[in-house]
Amino acid sequence: MREGKTRNGNVTISHVSSPRAPQSLDPAGKALWRAVTGAYDLSPAELELLRQACRVADNLARIDAILADSDLVVEGYAGQPKSHPLLAASADQRRVLDGLFRSMALPMPDEETGRRRSPAAVAAAQARWRDRGTVA
Repeated sequence: MREGKTRNGNVTISHVSSPRAPQSLDPAGKALWRAVTGAYDLSPAELELLRQACRVADNLARIDAILADSDLVVEGYAGQPKSHPLLAASADQRRVLDGLFRSMALPMPDEETGRRRSPAAVAAAQARWRDRGTVA
């Protein structure tokens, strides 16, 4: 039996096991897959977004492993110091992952239903609360 949270916030108990992670995923992607499918009952479209997010998580794990053993500043074509190219790739992949999770609109722990949050809306809300002195 499995308890999960549906998109409308209802808690369900089912005898269906979580969808299996795609075989092509690496450990980081499989861990993300298990964490999300263990907590939520996803639609087929959401499962596809999750599959893509897991591939991005695997990419990030590979990038992080390479960067852990590399200098963050490398020599450019003319001998000048420049940022390691994988730093930009990592930032790009993190933006993609953020967009995929926003598209899934999973409910936060204190919510009954998920909703899409645009970065601009989040920044505006934080600015309003910061002006009131309640956000650090």
